[in-house]
Amino acid sequence: MNRSIISTDKAPAAIGTYSQAVKAGNTVYISGQIPLDPETMEMVTESFEAQAVRVFENMKAIAEASGGSFSDVVKLTILLSDLKYFAQVNEVMARYFSEPYPARAAFAVKALPKDADIEVESIMVIPE
Repeated sequence: MNRSIISTDKAPAAIGTYSQAVKAGNTVYISGQIPLDPETMEMVTESFEAQAVRVFENMKAIAEASGGSFSDVVKLTILLSDLKYFAQVNEVMARYFSEPYPARAAFAVKALPKDADIEVESIMVIPE
């Protein structure tokens, strides 16, 4: 199997022992993204909406660096600090995704890195 590491300076650098994304064949696994500004590596904290937008912008940059786009995303996993943000996630996602939507799971978790309110990971399948 052909495996490669995807990296772009248009998304935050990894803050641990992981890669931004790994491409295996025509499948791309994008690591969980939190609302870090890629230029400053500081957290976006103005609002939940601003955090969600930053997360999806980071993912979009990684998707493009891998040769794909959000139309190639087949699965999202969304982690939230509180399920009260669920409706806002749907609203922000509607800006980035259109039907047919990817499969998705959303969970409330006790805590996220750097006290983020959202983290999202995804799986893409890029047409050959």
